[in-house]
Amino acid sequence: RSCEKSCPECRQPFPEGAKLSRNVKMSTLLQALPVLPAPPAVTPRRDSATSHSARCLRHGRPLEFFCRTEGLCVCSACTVHDCSHHERALLDVERRVREDQLRARVLVTQQQVAQAETQLQELQEQRSRIESSACTLASVVSRRFSSLLQALEKQQASTLSDIEVAKKQALGQVLNEKQRLTDHLRALSQYDQSVQDLLAQADDCIFFQELQQLPEPTESLGPLTSPQWNEEQQLSNVNQLLSPLCELLLEEKSLPKVAAKAADAGPLETLGPLAPVPSAVCPLRKKLWQNYRNLTFDPETANQYLHLSHKDQRVTHHFQAQGPAKSGSFELWQVQCTQSFQTGQHYWEVRVSDHSVTLGVTYPKLSRQKLGTHTDNIGRGPCSWGLCIQEDSMQAWHNGKSQRLRGLPGQLLGVDLNLTSGCLTFYSLEPRTQPLHTFYAVFSQPLFPVSWLLEGRTLTLCHQPEATLPARPQEEATAPS
Repeated sequence: RSCEKSCPECRQPFPEGAKLSRNVKMSTLLQALPVLPAPPAVTPRRDSATSHSARCLRHGRPLEFFCRTEGLCVCSACTVHDCSHHERALLDVERRVREDQLRARVLVTQQQVAQAETQLQELQEQRSRIESSACTLASVVSRRFSSLLQALEKQQASTLSDIEVAKKQALGQVLNEKQRLTDHLRALSQYDQSVQDLLAQADDCIFFQELQQLPEPTESLGPLTSPQWNEEQQLSNVNQLLSPLCELLLEEKSLPKVAAKAADAGPLETLGPLAPVPSAVCPLRKKLWQNYRNLTFDPETANQYLHLSHKDQRVTHHFQAQGPAKSGSFELWQVQCTQSFQTGQHYWEVRVSDHSVTLGVTYPKLSRQKLGTHTDNIGRGPCSWGLCIQEDSMQAWHNGKSQRLRGLPGQLLGVDLNLTSGCLTFYSLEPRTQPLHTFYAVFSQPLFPVSWLLEGRTLTLCHQPEATLPARPQEEATAPS
């Protein structure tokens, strides 16, 4: 049976030497095939198994076709029996198509290689720019810190020297007063001794004789002369020196061109404030909430046109007086909070209905009377600091000097008072949390939150349920005496 052959049409085996008949269908197909011209010369293939000399293992005919369905080289007989319904093409034509596809892939690969090499070169250039920019930026920051340290040391020496001079002058005045009192006491003691001796004289003639020689008693010295020592003036001088020094690193100065170019490249960013983020998820605001304080307005300080409501958490400016003025109330349209702070860090939030309001903090001795032509006295002297919000601008006030600020805040404001570091920062919380201004000072007395508002305006002190005042007595909020 191993020597038997099978018919290509019906696949039936027949013995060796059997009489064969003509296959009409195969003969007709071969006659119908056109005579193709000789293909152009192509690069000879390295694999001899796929050359034109290769023959079909099943039929022994040359491999002249390519079955695209099965991806195989086939002969003419295979196209009739096995691949009659498959997509076919001449082998040489398919070879040229596939070679063109490979050449296109090679071209794309070469373009990708060129692009990758270009990007690699750009990365190398960016790396060089970043390294150069970082070095320049570090040098700039180092010089800035060095300048700040030198200025601090110089101002520290100057301030300590001024304090020492003021101390010597005050102590000199104290010593002079002490010497004057000592001399006066000595004179009084001598006069008292003379009077006692005279009273002890038994002889009347000697008594009247010595009485006529007795000098008049020393006159009273009167009130003491107070030494010229003003601690608040010394602190005010320190605050005036510290404020510009603390703002030295916060100034937006242009960096060298190298740093600016590197910043434009993308990976490196220039120094500056952090980009604001939504208040609802702002980490800064959550951190500030750790020191949240629930405040209330003090009715005894409220101007007679101001009405307190919602358990003294809201103040509204009415157009008519709400009652007679109280002894401790402001003559201006102002109100002070009941709580005050002397140590630690404290934060509170205020919602304003509109512009034309002022928020700030003050020492207890803020004047209740109107001074000058200003509508409020918050920040007009050395004992208060304020943020004035107007219709088209903002101003930071302290010691009678104002600083115009950029932009306009939202209706929800935050105030952070850090007595440890001597910082008072105002924040705008809507639509995003961002700092508005920071005061730097050495606070020497308790600070009360204070507000001013125009007619028709309303201020509301926002409360947090979990907010509490500091537990330590020295950090607790205290009301003014």
